[in-house]
Amino acid sequence: MNARSTLERLSELANTYFVGLVLLASAAALAQPDLFTWIAPYISPLLGLIMLGMGLTLQPVDFRRLAEHPRDVAIGALAQWLIMPTAAYALTVVLSLPPELAVGVILVGAAPGGTASNVMAYLGKGDVALSVAITTVTTLAAPLVMPAWVVALAGEQLQVGFVDLFLNIVQIVFIPVVLGFALRVVLDRNAPEVAEVGLDVFPLVSVLSIVAIVAAVVGLNVDTILGAGAAAIGAVVLHNAIGLGTGYGTGRLAGMSADRVRTTTFEVGLQNSGLAAALALSFFSPAAALPPALFSVWHNITGPLLASYFARTASDSAGDAPADD
Repeated sequence: MNARSTLERLSELANTYFVGLVLLASAAALAQPDLFTWIAPYISPLLGLIMLGMGLTLQPVDFRRLAEHPRDVAIGALAQWLIMPTAAYALTVVLSLPPELAVGVILVGAAPGGTASNVMAYLGKGDVALSVAITTVTTLAAPLVMPAWVVALAGEQLQVGFVDLFLNIVQIVFIPVVLGFALRVVLDRNAPEVAEVGLDVFPLVSVLSIVAIVAAVVGLNVDTILGAGAAAIGAVVLHNAIGLGTGYGTGRLAGMSADRVRTTTFEVGLQNSGLAAALALSFFSPAAALPPALFSVWHNITGPLLASYFARTASDSAGDAPADD
Protein backbone atom coordinates (compact mmCIF):
# COMPACT_ATOMS: atom_id res chain seq x y z
CA MET A 1 0.00 0.00 0.00
CA ASN A 2 1.51 3.35 -1.08
CA ALA A 3 1.45 6.57 0.91
CA ARG A 4 -1.56 8.00 -0.94
CA SER A 5 -3.60 4.83 -0.42
CA THR A 6 -2.71 4.98 3.26
CA LEU A 7 -3.92 8.59 3.48
CA GLU A 8 -7.16 7.70 1.72
CA ARG A 9 -7.72 4.80 4.10
CA LEU A 10 -6.98 6.95 7.16
CA SER A 11 -9.37 9.63 5.92
CA GLU A 12 -12.10 7.04 5.37
CA LEU A 13 -11.58 5.63 8.85
CA ALA A 14 -11.60 9.10 10.42
CA ASN A 15 -14.88 9.96 8.68
CA THR A 16 -16.44 6.60 9.54
CA TYR A 17 -15.55 6.79 13.22
CA PHE A 18 -15.76 10.58 13.57
CA VAL A 19 -18.54 10.58 16.16
CA GLY A 20 -16.81 7.88 18.17
CA LEU A 21 -13.57 9.86 18.14
CA VAL A 22 -15.37 12.99 19.33
CA LEU A 23 -17.17 11.13 22.13
CA LEU A 24 -13.98 9.39 23.20
CA ALA A 25 -12.02 12.65 23.26
CA SER A 26 -14.84 14.39 25.13
CA ALA A 27 -14.92 11.67 27.78
CA ALA A 28 -11.17 11.91 28.16
CA ALA A 29 -11.42 15.70 28.47
CA LEU A 30 -13.99 15.35 31.24
CA ALA A 31 -11.73 12.96 33.11
CA GLN A 32 -8.43 14.78 32.45
CA PRO A 33 -9.13 18.36 31.32
CA ASP A 34 -5.47 19.41 31.42
CA LEU A 35 -4.68 17.02 28.60
CA PHE A 36 -6.74 19.18 26.23
CA THR A 37 -7.15 22.71 27.59
CA TRP A 38 -3.74 23.71 26.16
CA ILE A 39 -5.34 23.45 22.70
CA ALA A 40 -7.63 26.45 23.36
CA PRO A 41 -5.25 29.16 21.99
CA TYR A 42 -4.95 27.17 18.77
CA ILE A 43 -8.67 26.79 18.04
CA SER A 44 -8.84 29.71 15.60
CA PRO A 45 -5.79 28.51 13.62
CA LEU A 46 -7.24 24.99 13.54
CA LEU A 47 -10.51 26.34 12.19
CA GLY A 48 -8.60 28.37 9.61
CA LEU A 49 -6.92 25.14 8.52
CA ILE A 50 -10.33 23.47 8.16
CA MET A 51 -11.56 26.42 6.07
CA LEU A 52 -8.44 26.21 3.90
CA GLY A 53 -9.34 22.59 3.26
CA MET A 54 -12.89 23.61 2.35
CA GLY A 55 -11.50 26.14 -0.11
CA LEU A 56 -9.31 23.43 -1.61
CA THR A 57 -12.43 21.40 -2.44
CA LEU A 58 -13.90 24.28 -4.45
CA GLN A 59 -13.48 24.66 -8.19
CA PRO A 60 -14.66 27.33 -10.68
CA VAL A 61 -17.50 25.02 -11.69
CA ASP A 62 -18.92 25.31 -8.17
CA PHE A 63 -19.43 29.04 -8.65
CA ARG A 64 -21.03 28.49 -12.05
CA ARG A 65 -23.58 26.34 -10.25
CA LEU A 66 -24.78 29.47 -8.49
CA ALA A 67 -26.06 30.65 -11.86
CA GLU A 68 -27.54 27.24 -12.62
CA HIS A 69 -29.59 27.03 -9.40
CA PRO A 70 -30.26 30.68 -8.43
CA ARG A 71 -33.72 30.14 -6.99
CA ASP A 72 -32.97 27.13 -4.82
CA VAL A 73 -29.59 28.50 -3.71
CA ALA A 74 -31.32 31.71 -2.60
CA ILE A 75 -34.09 29.81 -0.80
CA GLY A 76 -31.63 27.53 1.01
CA ALA A 77 -29.36 30.37 2.08
CA LEU A 78 -32.20 32.63 3.21
CA ALA A 79 -33.83 29.77 5.12
CA GLN A 80 -30.64 29.13 7.03
CA TRP A 81 -29.96 32.82 7.67
CA LEU A 82 -33.49 33.41 9.00
CA ILE A 83 -34.52 30.16 10.69
CA MET A 84 -31.45 29.18 12.69
CA PRO A 85 -30.70 32.57 14.32
CA THR A 86 -34.33 33.26 15.26
CA ALA A 87 -34.79 29.69 16.55
CA ALA A 88 -31.63 30.10 18.62
CA TYR A 89 -32.89 33.30 20.22
CA ALA A 90 -36.33 31.80 20.91
CA LEU A 91 -34.73 28.80 22.63
CA THR A 92 -32.59 30.99 24.88
CA VAL A 93 -35.75 32.78 26.01
CA VAL A 94 -37.98 29.72 26.40
CA LEU A 95 -35.31 27.71 28.23
CA SER A 96 -34.14 30.72 30.28
CA LEU A 97 -30.52 29.92 29.50
CA PRO A 98 -27.76 31.65 31.47
CA PRO A 99 -26.24 34.56 29.47
CA GLU A 100 -23.01 32.77 28.55
CA LEU A 101 -24.80 29.67 27.25
CA ALA A 102 -27.34 31.88 25.46
CA VAL A 103 -24.55 33.63 23.55
CA GLY A 104 -23.16 30.25 22.53
CA VAL A 105 -26.53 29.07 21.18
CA ILE A 106 -26.95 32.34 19.25
CA LEU A 107 -23.46 31.97 17.78
CA VAL A 108 -24.40 28.52 16.49
CA GLY A 109 -27.60 29.88 15.00
CA ALA A 110 -25.82 32.72 13.25
CA ALA A 111 -23.04 30.50 11.86
CA PRO A 112 -22.91 29.57 8.16
CA GLY A 113 -23.40 26.05 6.89
CA GLY A 114 -20.73 23.49 7.62
CA THR A 115 -19.02 21.08 5.25
CA ALA A 116 -20.87 18.26 7.04
CA SER A 117 -23.98 19.31 5.11
CA ASN A 118 -22.23 18.53 1.81
CA VAL A 119 -21.25 15.06 3.01
CA MET A 120 -24.77 14.37 4.33
CA ALA A 121 -26.34 15.58 1.06
CA TYR A 122 -24.17 13.06 -0.77
CA LEU A 123 -24.96 10.20 1.62
CA GLY A 124 -28.67 11.07 1.70
CA LYS A 125 -29.02 11.18 -2.11
CA GLY A 126 -29.44 14.94 -2.19
CA ASP A 127 -28.30 17.43 -4.82
CA VAL A 128 -24.62 17.76 -3.90
CA ALA A 129 -24.02 20.60 -6.37
CA LEU A 130 -26.78 22.61 -4.72
CA SER A 131 -25.40 21.78 -1.27
CA VAL A 132 -21.93 23.02 -2.18
CA ALA A 133 -23.41 26.17 -3.71
CA ILE A 134 -25.47 27.03 -0.61
CA THR A 135 -22.58 26.29 1.77
CA THR A 136 -20.29 28.47 -0.34
CA VAL A 137 -22.73 31.38 -0.35
CA THR A 138 -23.38 31.28 3.39
CA THR A 139 -19.68 30.86 4.18
CA LEU A 140 -18.54 33.76 2.00
CA ALA A 141 -21.32 35.95 3.42
CA ALA A 142 -20.53 34.96 7.02
CA PRO A 143 -18.34 38.01 7.78
CA LEU A 144 -21.39 40.23 7.26
CA VAL A 145 -24.35 38.04 8.20
CA MET A 146 -22.98 36.43 11.36
CA PRO A 147 -21.91 39.63 13.20
CA ALA A 148 -25.17 41.31 12.23
CA TRP A 149 -27.24 38.55 13.83
CA VAL A 150 -25.05 38.22 16.92
CA VAL A 151 -25.12 41.96 17.60
CA ALA A 152 -28.89 42.12 16.98
CA LEU A 153 -29.80 39.13 19.16
CA ALA A 154 -27.20 39.30 21.92
CA GLY A 155 -26.34 42.98 21.84
CA GLU A 156 -27.05 43.62 25.51
CA GLN A 157 -24.61 40.87 26.52
CA LEU A 158 -21.83 41.91 24.15
CA GLN A 159 -18.64 43.76 24.87
CA VAL A 160 -17.57 43.41 21.27
CA GLY A 161 -18.85 45.20 18.19
CA PHE A 162 -19.77 44.30 14.64
CA VAL A 163 -16.39 45.36 13.22
CA ASP A 164 -14.40 43.17 15.61
CA LEU A 165 -16.50 40.12 14.78
CA PHE A 166 -16.37 40.93 11.07
CA LEU A 167 -12.58 41.16 11.01
CA ASN A 168 -12.16 37.96 13.02
CA ILE A 169 -14.45 35.98 10.72
CA VAL A 170 -12.66 37.37 7.66
CA GLN A 171 -9.37 36.12 9.11
CA ILE A 172 -10.45 32.62 10.08
CA VAL A 173 -13.07 31.91 7.40
CA PHE A 174 -13.05 34.15 4.32
CA ILE A 175 -9.29 34.46 3.73
CA PRO A 176 -8.51 30.73 4.23
CA VAL A 177 -11.38 29.70 1.93
CA VAL A 178 -10.24 32.10 -0.79
CA LEU A 179 -6.62 30.98 -0.39
CA GLY A 180 -7.67 27.33 -0.58
CA PHE A 181 -9.68 28.00 -3.73
CA ALA A 182 -6.78 29.90 -5.34
CA LEU A 183 -4.38 27.12 -4.39
CA ARG A 184 -6.70 24.53 -5.96
CA VAL A 185 -6.85 26.50 -9.23
CA VAL A 186 -3.05 26.76 -9.37
CA LEU A 187 -2.53 23.10 -8.51
CA ASP A 188 -5.15 21.88 -11.00
CA ARG A 189 -3.29 23.75 -13.74
CA ASN A 190 0.26 22.88 -12.74
CA ALA A 191 0.28 19.89 -10.41
CA PRO A 192 -3.07 18.05 -10.45
CA GLU A 193 -1.64 15.04 -8.63
CA VAL A 194 -0.65 17.29 -5.72
CA ALA A 195 -4.20 18.66 -5.64
CA GLU A 196 -5.57 15.13 -5.40
CA VAL A 197 -3.20 14.34 -2.52
CA GLY A 198 -4.41 17.48 -0.77
CA LEU A 199 -8.00 16.30 -1.12
CA ASP A 200 -6.96 13.03 0.49
CA VAL A 201 -5.18 14.74 3.38
CA PHE A 202 -7.61 17.47 4.38
CA PRO A 203 -10.57 15.27 5.40
CA LEU A 204 -8.28 13.63 7.94
CA VAL A 205 -6.92 17.01 9.05
CA SER A 206 -10.47 18.38 9.40
CA VAL A 207 -11.67 15.46 11.50
CA LEU A 208 -8.67 15.61 13.83
CA SER A 209 -8.99 19.40 14.12
CA ILE A 210 -12.68 19.23 15.03
CA VAL A 211 -12.00 16.47 17.57
CA ALA A 212 -9.29 18.64 19.14
CA ILE A 213 -11.57 21.71 19.23
CA VAL A 214 -14.43 19.81 20.90
CA ALA A 215 -12.10 18.18 23.43
CA ALA A 216 -10.55 21.54 24.32
CA VAL A 217 -13.96 23.15 24.85
CA VAL A 218 -15.16 20.23 26.98
CA GLY A 219 -11.97 20.38 29.05
CA LEU A 220 -12.51 24.09 29.67
CA ASN A 221 -16.13 23.52 30.71
CA VAL A 222 -16.09 20.57 33.08
CA ASP A 223 -17.81 22.51 35.86
CA THR A 224 -20.36 24.04 33.48
CA ILE A 225 -21.17 20.64 31.97
CA LEU A 226 -21.77 19.17 35.42
CA GLY A 227 -23.87 22.17 36.42
CA ALA A 228 -25.79 23.56 33.44
CA GLY A 229 -24.97 20.88 30.89
CA ALA A 230 -28.55 19.59 30.69
CA ALA A 231 -29.88 22.99 29.63
CA ALA A 232 -27.19 23.34 26.97
CA ILE A 233 -27.85 19.82 25.67
CA GLY A 234 -31.59 20.48 25.50
CA ALA A 235 -31.05 23.69 23.55
CA VAL A 236 -28.71 21.97 21.10
CA VAL A 237 -31.03 19.01 20.48
CA LEU A 238 -34.05 21.27 19.93
CA HIS A 239 -32.09 23.72 17.77
CA ASN A 240 -30.85 20.98 15.47
CA ALA A 241 -34.33 19.42 15.26
CA ILE A 242 -35.91 22.76 14.38
CA GLY A 243 -33.30 23.36 11.68
CA LEU A 244 -33.71 19.95 10.08
CA GLY A 245 -37.51 20.03 10.31
CA THR A 246 -37.99 23.53 8.96
CA GLY A 247 -35.33 22.98 6.31
CA TYR A 248 -37.32 20.02 5.04
CA GLY A 249 -40.55 21.98 5.23
CA THR A 250 -39.04 24.94 3.38
CA GLY A 251 -37.93 22.74 0.52
CA ARG A 252 -41.36 21.14 0.27
CA LEU A 253 -43.21 24.47 0.41
CA ALA A 254 -40.89 25.89 -2.25
CA GLY A 255 -41.82 23.02 -4.58
CA MET A 256 -38.28 21.71 -4.87
CA SER A 257 -37.55 18.28 -6.26
CA ALA A 258 -37.09 15.52 -3.67
CA ASP A 259 -33.30 15.52 -3.85
CA ARG A 260 -33.18 19.28 -3.33
CA VAL A 261 -35.60 19.02 -0.41
CA ARG A 262 -33.17 16.62 1.23
CA THR A 263 -30.31 19.01 0.51
CA THR A 264 -32.14 22.00 2.01
CA THR A 265 -32.86 19.93 5.11
CA PHE A 266 -29.15 19.45 5.76
CA GLU A 267 -28.15 22.98 4.75
CA VAL A 268 -30.49 24.53 7.30
CA GLY A 269 -29.96 22.04 10.12
CA LEU A 270 -26.18 21.53 10.06
CA GLN A 271 -24.07 24.51 11.14
CA ASN A 272 -20.39 25.44 11.18
CA SER A 273 -20.24 24.94 14.93
CA GLY A 274 -16.45 25.04 14.90
CA LEU A 275 -16.59 28.69 13.85
CA ALA A 276 -19.09 29.40 16.62
CA ALA A 277 -16.79 27.76 19.19
CA ALA A 278 -13.77 29.73 17.97
CA LEU A 279 -15.61 33.05 18.20
CA ALA A 280 -17.00 32.14 21.62
CA LEU A 281 -13.51 31.59 22.98
CA SER A 282 -12.08 34.65 21.22
CA PHE A 283 -14.71 37.14 22.35
CA PHE A 284 -16.72 35.63 25.19
CA SER A 285 -15.93 32.75 27.54
CA PRO A 286 -15.30 28.99 27.63
CA ALA A 287 -18.92 28.49 28.73
CA ALA A 288 -20.14 30.25 25.58
CA ALA A 289 -18.19 27.69 23.52
CA LEU A 290 -20.02 24.76 25.13
CA PRO A 291 -23.21 24.85 22.98
CA PRO A 292 -21.18 24.93 19.74
CA ALA A 293 -19.08 21.99 20.92
CA LEU A 294 -22.19 20.01 21.85
CA PHE A 295 -23.81 20.94 18.53
CA SER A 296 -20.76 19.61 16.70
CA VAL A 297 -21.22 16.24 18.39
CA TRP A 298 -24.99 16.10 18.06
CA HIS A 299 -25.39 17.14 14.42
CA ASN A 300 -22.82 14.52 13.46
CA ILE A 301 -25.14 11.94 15.00
CA THR A 302 -28.46 13.18 13.60
CA GLY A 303 -26.98 14.01 10.19
CA PRO A 304 -25.81 10.48 9.33
CA LEU A 305 -28.97 8.95 10.80
CA LEU A 306 -31.18 11.18 8.65
CA ALA A 307 -28.96 10.65 5.61
CA SER A 308 -29.35 6.88 6.02
CA TYR A 309 -33.13 7.27 6.24
CA PHE A 310 -33.24 9.49 3.15
CA ALA A 311 -31.02 7.05 1.22
CA ARG A 312 -33.33 4.14 2.06
CA THR A 313 -36.51 5.99 1.13
CA ALA A 314 -35.26 7.98 -1.86
CA SER A 315 -37.26 7.33 -5.00
CA ASP A 316 -35.63 6.64 -8.35
CA SER A 317 -38.62 8.13 -10.14
CA ALA A 318 -38.60 11.26 -12.21
CA GLY A 319 -39.63 13.21 -9.15
CA ASP A 320 -36.04 13.00 -7.96
CA ALA A 321 -34.70 14.62 -11.08
CA PRO A 322 -33.55 18.24 -10.60
CA ALA A 323 -36.27 20.70 -11.47
CA ASP A 324 -35.73 23.35 -14.11
CA ASP A 325 -34.91 26.72 -12.60
